[in-house]
Amino acid sequence: MFKGSNVALITPFKNNELDIDAYIKLIHFHIKNGTHGLVPAGTTGESPTLSHDEHQKVIELCVKESNGKIPVIAGTGSNSTEEAIALTKHAEKAGANGALVVTPYYNKPTQEGLYQHYKAINDNTSLPIIIYNIPSRCVIDMSVNTMARLFELKNISGVKDATGDLNRLDQTIKKLGPEFIQLTGEDGLAYEFNKRGGVGIISVTANIAPKLCSDMQKYSKSNSDNEKKESERIDQILQPLHKSLFIESNPAPVKYAAKILGLCNDEIRLPLVKIKKETQEEVKKALLSAKLIS
Repeated sequence: MFKGSNVALITPFKNNELDIDAYIKLIHFHIKNGTHGLVPAGTTGESPTLSHDEHQKVIELCVKESNGKIPVIAGTGSNSTEEAIALTKHAEKAGANGALVVTPYYNKPTQEGLYQHYKAINDNTSLPIIIYNIPSRCVIDMSVNTMARLFELKNISGVKDATGDLNRLDQTIKKLGPEFIQLTGEDGLAYEFNKRGGVGIISVTANIAPKLCSDMQKYSKSNSDNEKKESERIDQILQPLHKSLFIESNPAPVKYAAKILGLCNDEIRLPLVKIKKETQEEVKKALLSAKLIS
């Protein structure tokens, strides 16, 4: 259902308000360039600093503007189970195709707490749910065994794995089988992740290099040796770009890159700030290296 290059959409701002025109432009930019899925209101979309109204608005706009052309996986996670349920219900009503639900941050639930959190969301929606496991931001790490328990529920469909551990991919395939959707959240590992059995990514880099990212994903799963080699070649082109976009906290670098490409400005909400001049130079070098600018 969900595979390939799914973009973790940035949320453009103008004078600290949603820049709706720029956001709509971004959505159509992705459809035109072969992106396989849209993920609004995730961490890259600055969901922690979106108001509830803004959170709902970006999901509604994404569903409306994509108009069924590609899937929309709405970010609906929270460290409050009640809030996550409400956000997921809204996304379903808005017409999203799935929900990306991050593990509860700060609270530090046990594995049983994680299970009950996702079960409660599962029981209140019919949307496919993608677990977002990102220990570096949330402190907690969902175990493969907990994931296996959750996969027995009707709506738990897969994981966005941002552990950075390729062995976790192997363990999860072995325990849950190939029907459990495994998307990486680590741009730098995208090629190797697919090579080892993953089916795609939820990507930061795709915000600014959608064609390269979608082609790399498409060719990586091809039966053609030539297309597999092309996938590897594109991955090597993208590696400096991936690296540059995480020198400072995401999404500040990718917003700067989007500004250079004329997609939107680089306004970002506190407590995040615009990137330093030396980081700007690294991002520019990476864009040049990938031939996204000349």
